[in-house]
Amino acid sequence: MQIKTLQRADEKYIKQAAELLLEGFKEHWPQAWPDLAAALEEVDEALEADRICRVAIDANDNVMGWIGAISQYGGNVWELHPLVVDSQHRGKGIGTLLVRDLEEQVLQRGGITIVIGSDDEDNMTSLSNVDLYDDLFTRLANIKNYKGHPYEFYLKLGFKIIGVLPDANGLGKPDILLGKRVVEWEQ
Repeated sequence: MQIKTLQRADEKYIKQAAELLLEGFKEHWPQAWPDLAAALEEVDEALEADRICRVAIDANDNVMGWIGAISQYGGNVWELHPLVVDSQHRGKGIGTLLVRDLEEQVLQRGGITIVIGSDDEDNMTSLSNVDLYDDLFTRLANIKNYKGHPYEFYLKLGFKIIGVLPDANGLGKPDILLGKRVVEWEQ
């Protein structure tokens, strides 16, 4: 496997990345990219100059995973958006390798922090279908994962839950915010 920067000239990889996005999000987030055209537009946006766009390529020259990031706050913060791994390759460490690679890419660009907004539109956690304005911090401290929400994947990689946007995707459908500092804290 090889991880490399996706380029506009990589038409085959661009189409495969869009197909992965469409397939990977359709079960729990079907409105994120409802069709191939929307997914292709997302890939195109990920190729802008202020972005990081990396793909994992297998031995048969096919995209197994794709990760992107958007520069924010003058490059100090990078929003991980998106991360998707082919369903046939999940659980094999490809997502972890892509995140670790992204951390290195962010460091090379002088970044300090990576943030992620991980929506819960499908009742995947104990934060969905509840009033998060009622005792928010207790709810965050006692979060439960009911349906394989990706927040646990990020926690295993050293990310922390840094907040939540209640009702971000409709009433009772929050966006779970995670973050990780990629530089050492100096006091």
